[in-house]
Amino acid sequence: MHTPISMDAGRPPLNSPQSGFALWNLGFRPFFLCAGLFALISISLWMAQLAGWLGARVYLAGPLWHAHEMIFGYTFAVVVGFLFTAVRNWTAHSTPRGLPLVIIAALWAGARMFVALGWLLPAAIADAAFALLAAIGIAVPLYKGRNLRNAVFVALVLALGAASFVFYLAMGKMVDVAIERDLQFGLHLILLIITVIGGRVIPMFTAGAVKGASPRRNPWIERAAVGSVLALVVADLLGPPPFVSAAIAGIAAVSHAARLVLWKPWVARAAPILWILHASYAWIVVYLVLQSLAAMGAISESIAAHALTVGVIGGLTIGMMTRVARGHTGRPLQASTAETTSYVLIQFAAAVRVFLPILIPQLYLATIIVSGTLWSVAFFLFTATFWPILTRPRIDGESG
Repeated sequence: MHTPISMDAGRPPLNSPQSGFALWNLGFRPFFLCAGLFALISISLWMAQLAGWLGARVYLAGPLWHAHEMIFGYTFAVVVGFLFTAVRNWTAHSTPRGLPLVIIAALWAGARMFVALGWLLPAAIADAAFALLAAIGIAVPLYKGRNLRNAVFVALVLALGAASFVFYLAMGKMVDVAIERDLQFGLHLILLIITVIGGRVIPMFTAGAVKGASPRRNPWIERAAVGSVLALVVADLLGPPPFVSAAIAGIAAVSHAARLVLWKPWVARAAPILWILHASYAWIVVYLVLQSLAAMGAISESIAAHALTVGVIGGLTIGMMTRVARGHTGRPLQASTAETTSYVLIQFAAAVRVFLPILIPQLYLATIIVSGTLWSVAFFLFTATFWPILTRPRIDGESG
């Protein structure tokens, strides 16, 4: 699990003719663009629905579907786009591009449309096919490159697909499963992916971007950080007593806090494209503390969950999407004003969504609307900025 990741260059040199439309050249392009659009549209519609602005029209049938779409819709798209790009780097073998990439992206988009229409069976089939093809898309180059240490990501993609499929079965009353636990299982799978990938790239990016920076990694803290999140995943499956879940989350909070301190996040304060990664990772500690409290009934599970979904996932995905898109299109690794603004907006969206309901519970709906607005503006800026970047060829003439 220690293969280095370089997301700043278009390795390997899989040369191919460059055209004026490059959306299907590499996995990060369609999935980052689709994820950005979906994050903007889905949250805007959900916020409008909660506020009553849609009238009798309904976008999603309830909070469970909203959670599903943000975990298995938005976040899963970013994960697949990242892995299609990273696995190509790790193995020197191509991941899906061209028509295969079109098909995989179409399955993802089709599932989102079917969910919005309330067509349960087609949505379940499309999402299951998307997850299966995405897993194959990274499994084949990993096998060809004999890079079996990263095969864990194939298992994680399949596990996310399985959790999503179980959700559909449970919503269709075909299996008796605690839906909230299934969603939390999906969230903790995402957190496990973030823990592994973040532990590789954030200290590496910090060392490479800040002169004199020397982020450190302690083997025991690394094992504790990954192991404690893995324990949360297992706890979601087994359903232990609340005090056990609270203890696991507490241990995880301490280990992730220690991990972050060793990375010296303060050295990144002058580089927005770097500090967004550190700031968003810090939300993991916030989430784990809140999750420990929620397990004991001290606060709402929803408040804890949004520390993870908005603070961690929202911040890290928008940070990684901008960095990967810049690096893999030959552009400087420096955030523009629009990108920096989107980073700040996501951080405020998380703070409003998590802390204000605790401090001013009577303004709960207002906090959702304010947070949703901040989120939507952030992803409008991302989409508007990166639409031309993601759809046009690399500026250095290389493939990717």
